[in-house]
Amino acid sequence: MSLSGDLKGAQMQKVCFELEVYSFHIDFIGHVNNIVYVQWMEIGRTKLLEAVGMPLHEILQQGFAPVLVQTQITYKTPLFLGDRVQVELWLSELRQASAVMQIHFYNTQRTLAAEAWQKGLFVDRTTLRPRRLQSEERALFLPYVHSDEAINS
Repeated sequence: MSLSGDLKGAQMQKVCFELEVYSFHIDFIGHVNNIVYVQWMEIGRTKLLEAVGMPLHEILQQGFAPVLVQTQITYKTPLFLGDRVQVELWLSELRQASAVMQIHFYNTQRTLAAEAWQKGLFVDRTTLRPRRLQSEERALFLPYVHSDEAINS
């Protein structure tokens, strides 16, 4: 299914936020530990759900939950104590029950420190089976769906 028809006239958006690097983020060789990026991605996913009007506590009450099925991170340049990290997140793919999120991490000089993607799936909390988004729920995510080319233009 092509999203181009769904996106005509829609403003493409990203979830953007800044984080500070704290001493407990630093590993034994002096830069941000790899697991911290995974934690920052969790913050981003939570912010995305809030941005589309589906905060985590509300969807849990409705009987479904987002779960991760795949994560990939490519580290470009290390982040250090004192850096402020700029995080940008958007969706590159939106299916009926799943989505692929793209995440970029930039250092204080706006140099790409790492890029990542995660595939998430909505599941029914009782059956643990995939749960399709209703059309009105899916529509909430559409402004955040776009390709790398569109985001960099």
